[in-house]
Amino acid sequence: MIYEMRVYDCLPGRLPALLARFNDHTLALWDRHGIRQAGFFTTVIGENNNRLTYFLAWQSLAERESKWKAFITDPAWLKARDESEADGQILANVSSQILAPTAFSSVQ
Repeated sequence: MIYEMRVYDCLPGRLPALLARFNDHTLALWDRHGIRQAGFFTTVIGENNNRLTYFLAWQSLAERESKWKAFITDPAWLKARDESEADGQILANVSSQILAPTAFSSVQ
């Protein structure tokens, strides 16, 4: 199992719109595509309180490649993304890291 950590930095005041998009649209689309989330977090104390950090669980890089590509090209996702940005852009920056758990990690 590998994990992907994705960090979304929102433009000021736009974090609620991003959270609504995940809650109302993205998670159901992920279920349809077999994408497994491993946790979502907002920053309470730290450098950016307009940040959403989340983890995805993948069996392999090949699984990530095929499922993520299917998701980001899904017309339902493109529609949800565009509609959620009708009032303006949400994200200032997105970063992603692929992580492998250590032998002593509580998460495998």
